[in-house]
Amino acid sequence: MKNTRRNFMIYSGLGLGAMAFPAIAFGEEKSPIKIGVLIPLTGATSQFGMTMGKAASLAAQEINDAGGIFGRKVEIVIEDDQSNPEAAVRAVRKLIDVDKVVAVCGSYASAVTSAIAPLCWESKTVLLTSSGADSITKLPHQGYIFRTSPTVTLQGTRVGNFAVELAAKNVFFLGPQTPFAQSYIDIIGRIVTKSGGKCNGLIYEDKKTSYRSEVDQALKNNPDAIILGGYVPDTAVVLKDLYKAGYTGKRIGFSFGVNQKLVEGVQKEVLEGTYSLVPSAAVGSRAYVNLVAKMKMDALDSYSCQVYDQVNLVALALANANAVSGTAVRDSIHLFSHPVSSVPVPVSSFPDGVKLLAAKRSVIYSGASGPCEFEENGDVKGVFFRYEQIRAGKIVTVKVA
Repeated sequence: MKNTRRNFMIYSGLGLGAMAFPAIAFGEEKSPIKIGVLIPLTGATSQFGMTMGKAASLAAQEINDAGGIFGRKVEIVIEDDQSNPEAAVRAVRKLIDVDKVVAVCGSYASAVTSAIAPLCWESKTVLLTSSGADSITKLPHQGYIFRTSPTVTLQGTRVGNFAVELAAKNVFFLGPQTPFAQSYIDIIGRIVTKSGGKCNGLIYEDKKTSYRSEVDQALKNNPDAIILGGYVPDTAVVLKDLYKAGYTGKRIGFSFGVNQKLVEGVQKEVLEGTYSLVPSAAVGSRAYVNLVAKMKMDALDSYSCQVYDQVNLVALALANANAVSGTAVRDSIHLFSHPVSSVPVPVSSFPDGVKLLAAKRSVIYSGASGPCEFEENGDVKGVFFRYEQIRAGKIVTVKVA
């Protein structure tokens, strides 16, 4: 296996118990196993929330159709984090204290994940997140956090390199106060400076109706490229103000701010030529093709694919353990780092994986977002990216890497 790919391995007979369906250690217990899904259905980061929820529910349906875990059904409990850390904390307290979930999946915005992470590890509840801020897995999470999304360091590096590739010599970062804003400025700045250019930045207040003063301040630096670090609502306002100011340089954003929702809400002439770095799903993989078909969509964003994979990861981890708990999930996922003598069998679905586990085989999960292998700190080892550009009101892929 290559370290540039993500591989989730589950090894039978390594201290967590092989499968013996349908009953193992639980007798006739048939109550559902609850998995929490915390997603932004409302607020500034809600562009992917609805499909994230549908993908999670579809994963649970497939698990249940395959007989569940130890003969028990999986129940998905969805909560809206409202794109707000305080609301997210209330929602996670409910998931942990009332619903008694073994894991929380989704968790998109970094500010949300940073707020709920202590609640998860203190209650021994696994948190599988799609957030990017590097600080998240630097927390003392005791192994209870797994990140399926690329880190800010990786995303910032890709955007910095892309700006250099586009021959940008004077780069300016504009973005709201988030756990990753200053990190983006530092990372991109190092890359641009090393190439002989320069980089400045401005972190602005979120939820303003105009950013003209911030735009004017940025344009005083005469940048030939502006990096957009905000979510859809503020990115839309910034781009409108850049257009009104007559800025004609390059604009590069991230998928959380420059995406289909932005295209649908802003005039095409304002967006023309804007680039976006997009964490890509494993387009072309069997898991991705099957998921897109079952959701009846032409394509699917990486974050929805990640949540689908996260639910499957939790289910497969439990299927290899002899207990239903957050600790069992944590320890089973962490088994990837243990040496084994047998060669794991690649699987892309729970039904395939659970059959192999029942036969005491080792499996490796490669899902719709890609193969899932984690570093010791919980970060995913590698991801897929693509670069997009808005042309005539349409999003087109210009590069895959």
